[in-house]
Parts: sequence; structure tokens; C-alpha cells
Amino acid sequence: MTWQPTQLEEQRLTKLERLKEAGVEPYPRRVERTHTTVAAKATFAEDETAVPPVTVCGRIVSFRDMGKTVFAHIEDGHGRVQLFVRQEEIGEDAHRIFRKLLDLGDFVQVSGVMFRTRAGEVSLRVAAWKLLSKAVSPLPVVKEEEVDGEIIRYSEFSNVEERYRQRYADLATNPHVRHVFRTRAQIIRALRRFMDDHDFLEVETPILQPLYGGAAARPFTTHHNQLKQELFLRISFELYLKRLLVGGIERVYEIGRDFRNEGVSFKHNPEFTMLEFYAAYWDYQDVMLFTERMIQHIAQVVTGGTVITYQGQTVDVGGSWPRMTMRDAIKQFAEIDYMEHLDAASLAKAIREAGGHAPEGASWGKLIDGIFGDTVEPRLIQPTIITTYPREISPLAKAIPGDPFHVERFEFFIAGMEMGNAFTELNDPLDQQARFEMLQTLYAQEDDERNPIDEDYLRALRYGMPPNGGFGVGVDRLVMLFTDKATIREVLLFPHLRERE
Repeated sequence: MTWQPTQLEEQRLTKLERLKEAGVEPYPRRVERTHTTVAAKATFAEDETAVPPVTVCGRIVSFRDMGKTVFAHIEDGHGRVQLFVRQEEIGEDAHRIFRKLLDLGDFVQVSGVMFRTRAGEVSLRVAAWKLLSKAVSPLPVVKEEEVDGEIIRYSEFSNVEERYRQRYADLATNPHVRHVFRTRAQIIRALRRFMDDHDFLEVETPILQPLYGGAAARPFTTHHNQLKQELFLRISFELYLKRLLVGGIERVYEIGRDFRNEGVSFKHNPEFTMLEFYAAYWDYQDVMLFTERMIQHIAQVVTGGTVITYQGQTVDVGGSWPRMTMRDAIKQFAEIDYMEHLDAASLAKAIREAGGHAPEGASWGKLIDGIFGDTVEPRLIQPTIITTYPREISPLAKAIPGDPFHVERFEFFIAGMEMGNAFTELNDPLDQQARFEMLQTLYAQEDDERNPIDEDYLRALRYGMPPNGGFGVGVDRLVMLFTDKATIREVLLFPHLRERE
């Protein structure tokens, strides 16, 4: 769609032309900056009698024209500072251009000395200024309100979805949104530091893969023209990371993007960030302990403690988390013992009689997973580890000795959300091949559970893989938890959205 300027944009375009006529370059190639806004104020605070000249840069976020004096605020990536612009100090022409041709949203470079106004605000007495970037479109309206003695600034978008479509404007006008993404980066740094400190090696595995696997999900498909080869965006790192254990790397992890061609919800986006790790000579009990310590480490880094608030509920991630088998959890919350219904038809009937949802044609394992998601997961507010999953929905996990129905798998839940998944990893190549073949017959061709058989992975297993424990956690959901956001869209810079109608 061709851009049609609004009336305000037409006015700014006129100002742009007048700036050029006045010899002002609206988009110069070079910038000078000696201090950030925060550093400039800090330097002044150290010694208010010493006033060395400073040059700061930023976006104009407020503008008050008092005639021969203009008060404005500029904001950079660190903070904001007030400008005190007087005609007698910068000259009549420069003052007139500043007053008449600059707008909110413009970026400027300003030089001068710091001082304290009569009102007590540390400000910059401007001796010279330079336009860095003329904003043609005005940013969304910014409002300020006082909350507990603090001025909170926010922008009003008439449609919340526009905040996601125009994340650049959302970030520019909402400091608290910028804080979310600084926290996200902080969480990822904390994860990486924790893994590195425990002797894990960070690696990168292929995003474009000739076969997809490692999870129950539908892939995105693409095509390599020169090789005439169908390829898939990865749905998991798992099978490639475990190949590295075969190669002698005992502890390995990756933080990166996965892609799943599935539904979008408050906790699902087609592309998302995962951390996966695999540790030789561990089992899922070792991984449970490590998981608790990892999440507690992040909490300490981000909040300084282990207690957080999520959507009005207090959550404590400290200490040892409760463990419960999936069977016991479903018996407690759904009042169904699935081990008394060992075929899909019988279990579906029991679920429906209890008032639950049982999709037609769903397998026994999927019915169990579904009733758990419907009745148990939303109630797991405090950190809880659910163990002992059905073998049928866990094709990469080791079986529990003497139990043909369950495997050594756990997931952990916080604030009613599944946060991560872990196994004692299956390293028997013959058992793994049988599991893959079982899935081929159990699920229909179009079913997400029916991944293709990865013959190369089976070959790697036949060379010998050490016993190991594996783990995956959704980074986006961790960020939701630690920033108190109810939807994944709030913690993704550019979430996937439907096309405009």
C-alpha cells in the first residue's frame, strides 16, 4: 500500500523542506557524543561546582515553548535529561529553527554544561545543537500519570495489536516495554553463564534439516533449488545434540530458535526460543536437581530472590519442588485412573463421563496428555515436577524397569504453564528403532506424532551413546514468568501476526 501522508505528516514534510532551505542537514552522516544522559547527570552530581562541557544525543520526548526560552526533554537508551534552550545563548537563528522546525520524535545532538534549575531539576544549558534525524511521522500519543509518587509514561494505541505490528513505536514510547526486553537479554545471559559454569559446551546445530524430529510437531517445509532437496525448519535440537554425545562431547547445550507449524495462542508462536542440554552419565533425577538450581539462579539474577509475582499470584521458586507422577496428578484433579482404562476407547469414555474432552480418534497416550492439560496443568501454580509419562508419547525416553507403560520423563510447571521437558534419554539403538517404527503404525500419515525415521540418528546410536539426561525449556515462557506477562506476544520483539484484513 502506497503511503499517503496525514495532515500532521504533511506539516512535518513542509518543515523538512524548510530545514533544508535553511542549510540544516536533516540526516547528517556524523555524530558526536561524549556522555549518555545518565552519565552527564551523574558527572554533575559528583561535583556540582565543576561544569565540564558535555555533548549528549537523543530523541525529543517533550517540548515546552516559552518564547525566548524552550524547555525540552531528550531520551536516549539510558535515560532522559531536560534541555534549557535560550535564544541569547545559541543565537537568534538557531533558536528560531529549534522552536519552529523541530518536533517531538526528532533526534538531536546538544552540547553545553549541566546545571540545576530553580525547580531543582538537573538540566543541560544548551550552547549548541544539531539535528540528527527528522521524524516525519509522529509517535503515538504519550501520557503521563503519577503512581505511588512516580511518574509513569505510556503510549496509547487504540488497538493493542498495533503495538506488536509497530514494535519500534511501542519501544520508543514505552520505557517499560524496553525493560521487558532488557530483562529477556538478562535471562538469556544468566542461562548461558549457568551452563558455561557447569562445564557445558555451547554449540550450533542445523536450522535447515533434511529430516525433522525430536518433538511432536508439524514442521515448516522449504526447498533448496540447486540441490533439488526438500528441507525442514527444525522443530527441536534434540537429535543433533545427542549425536554430539556419541562424538565424545559429554555436556552440550544450545540456545536458539525452533519452528513449529502449529496453532498460535497466548503461549505459542510459530518460532520461539529454546534452551536444550544433554549431559552424559546423568539421568532424569540429576536433571531435576539441576533444573531447580537453574531456575533459582535466574530468579536471583533477575529479582535478587526466589519469590516473584505472576498475574497477581505469588510464586516461590526456591527450595525443593514437589514431585508427583502424572497418574497421581490426574487421579487427584480429574478423578480418573487411566491405568484402569488401558485402551483408547475405554479411556475416552471415562473422560467424557467425567465431563472432559476426548477427541475422536485420539490415541491412549494423547488422551492422557489431553486430560492432564485440561485439568491438572492450570492448577500447578507453585513450581511442580510431574514425572512418569506414558511411553506412547515419549519415544525418546528410557522405560521404567518393570513398567511397560511409562518412561523416565518429567516436565516442570510454574504459574499454570508447562515450562520444560526432560528425559533419561534412550540410548539403546534397537529399542529406539522399534519405538520409531511403532509410531509409524500408531499414528496416521498427517499426525504430528508421526515423525520420519531418522536412519542417520539410529546409525549414530549404534556407534554407542553414553547414558545421559536431556532437557529443554522454553525461554519465552521464562521471560513471561519473570516479567509478569500473560501472553508470549509481550516478550517477543516481533511476534507472528495475521495479515491485516
